Amino acid sequence: MSGWLRDLRALVALAGALALAFIVCNGVAPARARAEGISWRLEQPAPPEGGFAVPLGRVGDIEFDAPNLGLLITAGNGAAIEPGVWAYTGTGWHQLATQCGATDGRIAWASADEFWTVSDGRPGQAANAEGTLPNLEDDTLCRFQNGGIAESFATLAFEADSYEHMDSAGCIDPSDCWFGGENLPKEDPPGAFHLHWNGSTVSEEPDDEEHAVIDMRAFAGRLYESVQQLSDQREPQEEEELGASSLHRIEPQEDLAHNDGSPFAPLRNEELGLVGPGIAYEALRLGSSEATEGETRRAELWAAAGTSFGAEESTEEPPVTVLRTTAEQPLHGATSWTEGAWEAITGGETGNDPLPPAGYAQDTFVSSIAPEPGDGEAGGEGAWIALDSRTDAEKPSPTARALLAHISPDGTVSEVQQVPATGAPTGAAARLVCPAAHDCWMVTTQGWLYHLAPEGERELPEYQGWPFSHLITSRPADASTPQVPPLSVPIDDSGLPGEQPAPTVSFTETSKPETTARVPVPLLSHIRSRVLHGATLELRFHLAVRARVRLLALKGKRKLASTPTKTFAAGTRKLLLRLNPKSWPNKLDLQTHALAPLPTVSENSASVDTVSTSAAFGKALGVGGLEPGL
Repeated sequence: MSGWLRDLRALVALAGALALAFIVCNGVAPARARAEGISWRLEQPAPPEGGFAVPLGRVGDIEFDAPNLGLLITAGNGAAIEPGVWAYTGTGWHQLATQCGATDGRIAWASADEFWTVSDGRPGQAANAEGTLPNLEDDTLCRFQNGGIAESFATLAFEADSYEHMDSAGCIDPSDCWFGGENLPKEDPPGAFHLHWNGSTVSEEPDDEEHAVIDMRAFAGRLYESVQQLSDQREPQEEEELGASSLHRIEPQEDLAHNDGSPFAPLRNEELGLVGPGIAYEALRLGSSEATEGETRRAELWAAAGTSFGAEESTEEPPVTVLRTTAEQPLHGATSWTEGAWEAITGGETGNDPLPPAGYAQDTFVSSIAPEPGDGEAGGEGAWIALDSRTDAEKPSPTARALLAHISPDGTVSEVQQVPATGAPTGAAARLVCPAAHDCWMVTTQGWLYHLAPEGERELPEYQGWPFSHLITSRPADASTPQVPPLSVPIDDSGLPGEQPAPTVSFTETSKPETTARVPVPLLSHIRSRVLHGATLELRFHLAVRARVRLLALKGKRKLASTPTKTFAAGTRKLLLRLNPKSWPNKLDLQTHALAPLPTVSENSASVDTVSTSAAFGKALGVGGLEPGL
């Protein structure tokens, strides 16, 4: 970059910073902020090299474990801000790592000193046979622990087991973390891509339903994930389709050990309080909070989505629907949570204040929602919602302003604010988080940070015991690390004085032409099954190579039960499928997908045809036969 262009950009950044400073000092605060001394104010960190504040670039996520312990992940902003992770420890933000940045990354807290990021892949991977370079956006994982990056998880592109793009992350506890993303390619078993950390390894655990995962939040000892389910349901649904779900619950790992069931439990839309069929929604944005009130721990989970009108727009439907549920747990004694029912706060027939109110654009997209935890009194403080237009959400503009709305648990919209109120805009609101009551952070699409806090309480005590005390500049190797060939050939010193030259050895390879063809061995062999305890089918089989496997029980074309899609290494493996004695299947479908090339043998070899099956359940199930779907 030439010197005059660099100086020009510096002057533009300086002018923007001065304009924003003027806004902060002279902007008109809204009524609630004046009354309570609480306001949204720009608190932009300085670049690592010092100087005036500049945008951090696209911030994919901002999450807090405590009011004085937060993280954000950014794609960076040219030479001024490198892609990576930033941390807040009470007195300000600082760069934590120049590794594991992301185009649109995610953060999941596992504990106060351990967290995960969904990050971009490493550059340098080879193109495929058609010359297409791999898309490396948001398709790897980094686990931060003990002051650095403990592990990196990734795959090479264009492989059968390559990781998909991920849009969500969450942890139930340090040994039970999930990451969700796009639908699997059509050639794979159907379902949404998921990775699961069980405390020692990361494995692929797809959800059977083919709905991409958009958001994920921990609530009451479980994870809840929103899926892109409703945006294409503009036509009235058939009766059997009314059980559609835009929210799934992920059960803790410890609860699955007893029944070998699927961790994914869809919640029907009628359970959530969503408006009936024929109305289309964007994917729900989720926000959760937790606070202690006396001898009770109280948690809240909020969800919000804009209505997708489609070709036949109808302003009669509510632009934004907000849902809420709560859960309680005693601090002493019982450890289980008592969950309440879902309720609609706005939208539908609630009769509460609409979002956005009259006078604002009705073509509204919900970017984020963040509930404020309770401050010791009964109930939470409501939630902040970030609103944007669909046009700006698809292509963010630096001239847009953040539109924020505060909604109470009873559905009252107490505030609608544009930040900044006047002066230079900083982009629409992209992410919100509220680590405490009257303590929230908002990041814009252009990488500017705003803080909502009472005057005099904008800095907190420094977090103690934070193990990440040094800038992290290296990332451990993983399966995607490019193999770099040597830069020079070894020096031939065989002719140096005092040494005899090494003798020249030549090799001639001869081989007899192979007269018999070679064929791949079967992926599946030695399939055997039996019924345990009258209702659980055990299926044993041998895999020639690593593969994804799923077993379905069918009655005609209707699916009665299925196992989750599991990834097994080569060898003898088994699946357990719980059946309903009152509704027996008449067909079993074993779906498989090899994740490595099958070994080959001579067509005359005895290994060519070794598939054998044994149905121990026989007539008791009335199953006509096992049909592997290869």
